[in-house]
Amino acid sequence: MSAPLRRLALLLLVATACGGAPARPAVVIDTAAKQVTVHVELAATERERARGLMGRSALAEDAGMVFVFPQKSRDAFWMKDTLIPLSVAFYDENGRILRILDMEPCHSDPCRIYQPGVAYQGALEVNRGAFRRWGVRAGDVLRLER
Repeated sequence: MSAPLRRLALLLLVATACGGAPARPAVVIDTAAKQVTVHVELAATERERARGLMGRSALAEDAGMVFVFPQKSRDAFWMKDTLIPLSVAFYDENGRILRILDMEPCHSDPCRIYQPGVAYQGALEVNRGAFRRWGVRAGDVLRLER
């Protein structure tokens, strides 16, 4: 076997032994009619949560960002320097969706503040209107799968 083929075989062996590439995290939402899977990026640190989806020009139809907080929060969201319209679902410690808001991009101050009006443990942002298209409503339950 040639050296390049040996290296490729070794890489494949290592990838297989390690379980291959890590799976992208997903949020699975149980609705009254079906399960919806959203492939997500995690925003778990204060810095990641502050950045969110700022500066992105597009988001895949089945993608989003999940904001994970270390404790319950009542913080508002805003869309400063966010280029795409989004919907956000605020959920409790059990994954129950408490409220869904639609948000508009904001390119200059002052930007609208989106206040959920509930204490929440996390939030899931997706393309605006996606929750409605998927049949996701307040009261549905989501879970993060890593």
